[in-house]
Amino acid sequence: MDDLLARARRGEMLRVMGLMSGTSLDGVDVAVIETDGERVGTFGPSLTVPYDAAVRDAVRAVLGAEAPSPDTQRAELLLTQAHRDAITAFAAGSSQGILDGIDVIGFHGQTITHRPEKRFTWQIGDGAWLARETGVPVVADFRSADVAAGGQGAPLVPVYHQALVREALRSGRLQLPLAVVNIGGVANVTWIGADGTLLAFDTGPGNAPLDDWIKRQGVGTCDLDGQISSGGTVDSARIERFLFSSYFLEKPPKSLDRNDFTADFVHGLSLADGAATLAWACAAGVAAAVKHMPAPPSVWLICGGGAKNPFIINSLEKISNISVENCPADWSIDAMEAQAFGFLAARSLRGLPLSFPATTGVPSPLNGGRMFLP
Repeated sequence: MDDLLARARRGEMLRVMGLMSGTSLDGVDVAVIETDGERVGTFGPSLTVPYDAAVRDAVRAVLGAEAPSPDTQRAELLLTQAHRDAITAFAAGSSQGILDGIDVIGFHGQTITHRPEKRFTWQIGDGAWLARETGVPVVADFRSADVAAGGQGAPLVPVYHQALVREALRSGRLQLPLAVVNIGGVANVTWIGADGTLLAFDTGPGNAPLDDWIKRQGVGTCDLDGQISSGGTVDSARIERFLFSSYFLEKPPKSLDRNDFTADFVHGLSLADGAATLAWACAAGVAAAVKHMPAPPSVWLICGGGAKNPFIINSLEKISNISVENCPADWSIDAMEAQAFGFLAARSLRGLPLSFPATTGVPSPLNGGRMFLP
């Protein structure tokens, strides 16, 4: 442990594994990178392992909980076991002994309740148990320190976006200002100005309401490749009401709980029209973020599950009149958040800040995360 901390604080490259389970509740993303917490050296392999129904149902049953109970304890146990099993599957499909070369695991856990206005956020997941099971040090509980200090606790990925953009700028592949948009269950944006200034916040609903709508209609778990939303008609009156939400008037930093926006506002529409309206709402929320930016971005770079929904992408271009481009080829839109929490684990060990006044609203740059030893 002392050697690991010494190496981290000397700025040595560490081989880190990141684990992420987002608000979409679809499964565990596992990814490996080499990083010193400031630079990204190399990208390693990655894997997504879907949750089985028992895990997903157990977590859904405790969304919004604010106190421990037998149900939250059961959900945490199943969730942590699912992460261990995802690591096992990852190791089985990778080079022999890959875990032997991992210095630290960044374990986000699963957000079940996010109420920063109450200085409360809860990511279930037993970091101590996972460290014992894997034999690798684990950094977890990334958000609590920020929320306790008065920050929003989210988004935390912007400092990783900044590192990726910095590398891409060196090769002339990108121009500033730009915006990196992550569309998971909730959508968030990282704006990077011409001088490298960071601004980040949740823009509005992502895939969660759309996924819930598809499940509610009994036709699957998500709108695969936007096939359903692309066949529907957007209900403009409902979108107009949606955009009257006070959330879009609030100045950043700001963040959302998964259930702050739901599929209820398309109740009564057909399957396709409801899907189209929810997808358009996601795009409209992102487009509305421009009014909070010091300058419009030159481009939207989209990552997360929403990057695979052409209807969302086309809608965003249409609403904002800003082009959407693919992320640089070496970025992984699927593994980016998992990579980010490996990156944040390295920053945590090095004592570098994870959050900033312009990303979460914390009063001053703040380190975070808790380390668990095997």
